[in-house]
Amino acid sequence: MNRRNVLIGAGMAATGGAALWALSPGPDYDGLAASIRESLTPADDLQTLAGYATLAANSHNTQPWLFAQDGSAISIAPDFTRETPVVDANHHHVFASLGCAAENLALAAGAAGKPAAVAYSDRNEGGVMIDLGSSRTVRDPLFDAITKRQCTRSLYDGRAVETDDLASIEKAAALSGARVLIVTDPKKIEEVLEMVVAANTAQVEDPAFRAELKQWLRFSPRRAVEARDGLYSACSGNPTLPDWLGRLLFDFVFTAKGENDRYAAWIRSSAGLAIVVSDANDKPHWVEAGMACQRFALAATALGIRHAFINQPLEVPEKRLEFGRWLGDDSLSPDMILRFGHAEPMPWSLRRPVDEVIA
Repeated sequence: MNRRNVLIGAGMAATGGAALWALSPGPDYDGLAASIRESLTPADDLQTLAGYATLAANSHNTQPWLFAQDGSAISIAPDFTRETPVVDANHHHVFASLGCAAENLALAAGAAGKPAAVAYSDRNEGGVMIDLGSSRTVRDPLFDAITKRQCTRSLYDGRAVETDDLASIEKAAALSGARVLIVTDPKKIEEVLEMVVAANTAQVEDPAFRAELKQWLRFSPRRAVEARDGLYSACSGNPTLPDWLGRLLFDFVFTAKGENDRYAAWIRSSAGLAIVVSDANDKPHWVEAGMACQRFALAATALGIRHAFINQPLEVPEKRLEFGRWLGDDSLSPDMILRFGHAEPMPWSLRRPVDEVIA
């Protein structure tokens, strides 16, 4: 669920090739992003339910899921062809992403009048099974936030979130085996920032991490529309460039200092942090943590509160151990870290056509 910002300097935008490229007509990225969301209306068929499910949070926007239906049962299986083995060696993010998608799907089924029971499935390499009931059910207000939610990777305005709103969000994300811990103490936030910077430095200085990240970057709207996945530059407030030029210059401008300065500013502009924790470090709890994370994100979105992932301390093994000690509770397994606050929306990320994710 960590959407990476890539610092592209102003000198790149001044490059002659980039200037000529900027004058050429390109695809309607914003129109496509809007149509993916605006075309959805509640219905209980797999195509529609999967459409809502794919709008869930997921690491690097890899969309690592496959949907299938057998009678009243819908399965969500991991698509390991879209894994990120450097940043997610044990597939934690993959299974958490399945949990995020399952929560969206269950909410969409409820909006269409079908109650949905979500459970981890240990078939094959693991996944999620969702049983649709036949009785009528009440529409959860979180459903209306599905098409509005986004991971907002930008500076926030520093305003605090009301205590009652924080309590409401925390309650919405509380599940039997996973929940969200809210952190607003400035001293605690600075301690987490130190761990983010240390882990981010380790990642940025790792050639394997850089190569993997680069694989999922989309520097131009044309390339983003072609792929409909990955991390599009504009979604993090960076200039768009011809893809070939972005890839050429990436290794020169993507530095630990630049990234750390950006993350420090982002975190310090936020109202607080949300730490998703679960009762065990295993696949069933990773899925449940994803469900809790998605409910947090939707509840925050419904109140006009933005969020973004800062998972670096959980993606570097030794830093994850340090973060666990910082939590101070051996019974809790940390799954995701998010910052939250108030900000203007950023461009939406894209999703692949639903037909491509139905097995």
